[in-house]
Amino acid sequence: MKLTYPLMKGAIALLVGLCLHTGSLGTALAQNADKPFVSTMFSSNMVLQRGISDPVWGWTTPGTKVTVSIGSQSVSGVAGADGKWMVKLKPLPVGGPYTLTVKDNGKGSDAAQTFENVLVGDVWICSGQSNMEMGIGNVNNAKDEIAAADYPQIRLFTVPKKVAYTPQTNQERRDKDLMGQWSVCTPQTVGTGGWNGFSAVGYFFGRQLFLDEKVPIGLIHTSWGGTIAEAWTSADALDTMPDFKPTVDKLVEMKANPANGKQDNNPNVVTVLYDGMIAPVLPYGIKGAIWYQGESNAGRAYQYRTLLPTMITDWRNRWGVGTFPFFIVQLANWQASTPDPREDAWAELREAQSLTAKNLPKTGIAVTIDIGDAADIHPKDKQTVGKRLALNAEALAYGQKVEYAGPVYKRMSKADGGKAIKLAFDHLGGGLVAKGEKLTGFAIAGADKKFVWADAKIVGDTIVVSSPQVPQPEAVRYAWHINPVCNLYNKAGLPASPFRTDDWPGITVNNK
Repeated sequence: MKLTYPLMKGAIALLVGLCLHTGSLGTALAQNADKPFVSTMFSSNMVLQRGISDPVWGWTTPGTKVTVSIGSQSVSGVAGADGKWMVKLKPLPVGGPYTLTVKDNGKGSDAAQTFENVLVGDVWICSGQSNMEMGIGNVNNAKDEIAAADYPQIRLFTVPKKVAYTPQTNQERRDKDLMGQWSVCTPQTVGTGGWNGFSAVGYFFGRQLFLDEKVPIGLIHTSWGGTIAEAWTSADALDTMPDFKPTVDKLVEMKANPANGKQDNNPNVVTVLYDGMIAPVLPYGIKGAIWYQGESNAGRAYQYRTLLPTMITDWRNRWGVGTFPFFIVQLANWQASTPDPREDAWAELREAQSLTAKNLPKTGIAVTIDIGDAADIHPKDKQTVGKRLALNAEALAYGQKVEYAGPVYKRMSKADGGKAIKLAFDHLGGGLVAKGEKLTGFAIAGADKKFVWADAKIVGDTIVVSSPQVPQPEAVRYAWHINPVCNLYNKAGLPASPFRTDDWPGITVNNK
C-alpha cells in the first residue's frame, strides 16, 4: 500500500482539478457510467478508412491516458474533463487484416480492448428511407444473390433505428440481429436482419466498387423507411432555414422544458434521426455517402431544393473529412402513366435532386426513371441502382475515365424559324439514342404554358422538338411525370435525367 499511495493521491488530485469546472469528480464519473471505453462504432471485422487520420474514441476516467495501436504505430491521448478521449491514427494504406488494441494506461493491461480482422479500405455511408432500407431478400433473383454474397473483404454495419431529441454519442448494440457491430459479408450476414437483410442498394453498390477498385469496402447502413429529410438534418443546420427555424425553436424549448412538449418515438420529426442515427457514427472515417430518399418530401419539392443541399453540407462539415463524395438516387418511376402532360410533385422532387447534384461539388445522380415499378414503390431491381451509383463513384470519387450519367439537359435554342426548340446536352456518352422506334416523353408549350405531347427527333448531338399544336413554342419538358413513358439514352446505356427548359412555378412552390 505504501508503494501505491502516492500514485493514487496524485491521480485523485489530477481528477479533482480536471473536474472542477464541470461541477465535481462525481458528476464527471456519473456522466460516463453508461458510456463504453471504446465507441461501439468499433468492433472486430471493421474497415478503417484508408489515407486519412482515422479517429478512434471512447470514454474513461477524466485525465486517463489511452493508447491505440495498429500495425507498427501507437498513438496516445488523454481523456478530457468530460471523460471523452480521442486519438487520430496516422493515415493507413490499403491492407490488413490488422489487430487494433486500445489500452487504458491508468488501469494497466487489464483495461484493454482488442479488435481482430481489421481491414483498411474505403468506408461508405448508406442512408435514406425505405428504398435504401429494403433488404437483399426482396430483390430480383434474391436467392441467388444471397448465395453468391461471399466477399470477405466487404464488411457490413447497420445502425439500429433510434429516435433521439439530443445528439447521441453512442449507438446501441443488438448482436442477435447482427446490428450495431461489423460483420464479414457472407450469405448469412447479408441475408440477416430487418426487412430481409442488409440494404440491397448498399450491398450492390459496395460489391461493384470492390470488384472495380479491388480494395476492402466498409458499408455503414443507417436508414429508416418513410422518413423525411429534415429528420436526418441537425438542428443547427435547420436553424438556418426560415421554413424550419420555428419548429427547431419549439424543439429546443421542449428539450429545456420537457413538460411543455411530448417526446415520442416518431421518426418524422426534425433532427431526431440525425440525433439518433447519424450523430453516433460521427466522426468515424469515411470515403463518402449514398442517399436514397425523397418520396416523403415530394409534396414539398421546392423546399427540398434547399433542404437537401443543407443536409449534405451539414454532414460534410461534421464528418471532418472534407467535401466527401455524395451520390443521390433519383426517384424511380411509379404509379400509372397519364394520357396527357401535367404538373407533378415527383417530377419537381427529381428536379430538386438534379439541381443539388449540379450545384454541389462531388455530388452525383443515379437516374432510375427506367427501372421502377408502377405497382410497387419499392422496385426490385436494386442491382442496376447499385451499378449506377458505383459509376458515379468511379468517376467522381476515384477519378476513373468512365461515363457515369445519361444525357443531361444543357441549353435550348429556337429552330425552324421559331417553330421548334433545339436541345443540347452534356454527357452524350458517345451519342444520343432512343430505345424504341421513336423518341417519347417530350412535351412542348407556348406562352400559355399549356403542354402537349411533342414530336422529337435526334439531329446529331441535339434533339429538335415541335408540335403543330404549338406554332410558337417557349418550353420543353421531358419525362415530367411520376411515371413517364420515355426512352432517351446515350450510347453508354444510361437514361436521360428528367428535365424542363422553363422555370415556371410548379405545384409545390408554396408548400412548407
